[in-house]
Amino acid sequence: MRKNPEIEITDTKLLSDNWYILNKVTFNYKKENEKTESHIREVYDRGNGAGILLYNTAKKTVVLTRQFRLPTYLNGNKTGMMIEVCAGLLDKDNAEQAIIRETEEETGYRLSKVQKVIETYMSPGSVTEILYLFVGEYNENMKVSEGGGLDAEQENIEVLEFTFDEAYAMIESGEISDAKTIMLLQHAKIKGLI
Repeated sequence: MRKNPEIEITDTKLLSDNWYILNKVTFNYKKENEKTESHIREVYDRGNGAGILLYNTAKKTVVLTRQFRLPTYLNGNKTGMMIEVCAGLLDKDNAEQAIIRETEEETGYRLSKVQKVIETYMSPGSVTEILYLFVGEYNENMKVSEGGGLDAEQENIEVLEFTFDEAYAMIESGEISDAKTIMLLQHAKIKGLI
């Protein structure tokens, strides 16, 4: 990857390495008028992640999850509960391996293939994470466990199945407000997956 010659990182200071990495980064930015400005930003690095919309064309359904998300609770979500597509960090896997692993852990469905639809930075002003978004078709024969996440990761995930129309309507009602979930539901609608 070619680096931007207009940017010069001059200092990186570790602020926290408690859960993930929070750095304070100082950099010089050369503007179009050739003047250079110094900027300081805090940058959160939690690694990259993947998410997937599970869909069933025969039943016209999708599988989503519900779990407590502390940051949303602290910022106005009265219950802190979020309805989302299955997602997780890549850890040491590639994106496809990671999402197949996360799908089984969280939903109990064992997929053999998935299709990547987009790579996105979800909060590029402060978070380094690239999120790889997938779709994958499921059926009842793929169900190998109840899902719910891993106790070792303190996950308490509820597995939900909705008709596609119900899930899509939940965007407008505000019941689904998670960006990756909205993007994948809209992708499914535009592409006519269901």
